[in-house]
Amino acid sequence: MVRNIAVVSLSSGILGEPFIKFELDIGLRRLREYGINVKFMPNALKGLEYIKDHPEKRAEDLLEAFRDPDVDMILCAIGGDDTYRLLPFLFENDELKNAVSDKIFLGFSDTTINHFMLHKAGLKTFYGQSFLSDICELSNEMLPYTKKYFEELITLGTIKEITPSEVWYEERKQFSPDQVGVPPVSHPDKGFELLQGSPLFKGKILGGCIDSMYDMFNGERYEDMPVLCRKYSLFPDAGDWEGRILLLESSEEKPTPEIYRRSLEYLKEAGVFDRISGILAGKPMDETYAEEYKKLLVEVIDRPELPIVFNVNIGHALPRCIIPFGVEAAVDADKQVITFENE
Repeated sequence: MVRNIAVVSLSSGILGEPFIKFELDIGLRRLREYGINVKFMPNALKGLEYIKDHPEKRAEDLLEAFRDPDVDMILCAIGGDDTYRLLPFLFENDELKNAVSDKIFLGFSDTTINHFMLHKAGLKTFYGQSFLSDICELSNEMLPYTKKYFEELITLGTIKEITPSEVWYEERKQFSPDQVGVPPVSHPDKGFELLQGSPLFKGKILGGCIDSMYDMFNGERYEDMPVLCRKYSLFPDAGDWEGRILLLESSEEKPTPEIYRRSLEYLKEAGVFDRISGILAGKPMDETYAEEYKKLLVEVIDRPELPIVFNVNIGHALPRCIIPFGVEAAVDADKQVITFENE
């Protein structure tokens, strides 16, 4: 049972901005109603400019949270786009490797890069939700499907299985105090879609936001990002992907089909698709480019026997489940369930 949560801002520092305080208060109240003590790490609330200018302070917060014996769970405030800048402060002298302890780590989006960091340090992590995006949801309650998985994680310390959501929600156009209590627009969902291959496959899951993985190889956004990722060998080598399931989901930037194609080509060139046992692909936000992405997954990967399951409720499209990384998963697309082996 999770009793103490440390909130970290490893990417954007928006959680510390005054205009977002009303959302922070909603999330804080909800966590306290679970009987959870919430600790904001020393730099987590210092705002956008400070957090952007001080990647070393973000790294310090993460290391301190891992070293704190009272912290049960590290929860990311939100994503962003430059958490790769923590790399030198976490790996130059094995700082992260020497600090990691067996705690729950939860985040998504740009936090994909942190998941790869922690994978490199040997830690199992959880992908799919964040404090501001999920716990601070403006509806009267957390979205039911999202809430179900968050409660399972804080109660059991793990996730046993995932089934599809019956509905999906449009992204809010406004995040303002007058939206508190206003539910997002919902639509019926259609479950997991098997695009090709066997409906049954197994493996330990790894991956995350395809935009973040694209930036690991492409320097258009940040010229030094691929350089640092190579220097610290952040992206797992082809051998490390052997038998794994690759998770892919796309961001709120809604990458064009051309960028999605290039992202897949980078992964193909890295040898990922020759080693994995299957792919889980998240529903795109607002279902934008969903049909194009499905065609590209089949066309670019060009391995008809490789199972690809699309429309998983993970990542940037609401609602969100939570996927454990580093534990054996069994996918059954016919029965519409993903189960996880837990010790």
